[in-house]
Amino acid sequence: MDDEKVGVALEYSGDVPKILAIARGLLYDTLIRIAGEYNITVYRDSDLAQALSLLPEGSEIPEPLFKAVSEVLAYCYRINSEFKIKLDNMGIL
Repeated sequence: MDDEKVGVALEYSGDVPKILAIARGLLYDTLIRIAGEYNITVYRDSDLAQALSLLPEGSEIPEPLFKAVSEVLAYCYRINSEFKIKLDNMGIL
């Protein structure tokens, strides 16, 4: 895999998580900075980010990556009470 930093922003507002944005290099740094400014939880997994970055933005997460992405969402759920409230309001939990 390439050593370039890659970040993938996920959106989960429907049935299946989707790739909201993919950022590499300097844009990765901007993505992380913006996430910090908006108190968005950042989960670091370079292998998963590399795999997800091969997909087009806006695409749904493919079934083979469901487990890995669900672990990311579970992590966010555990550490971010606002994320939990959002999922509760959506009737997911």
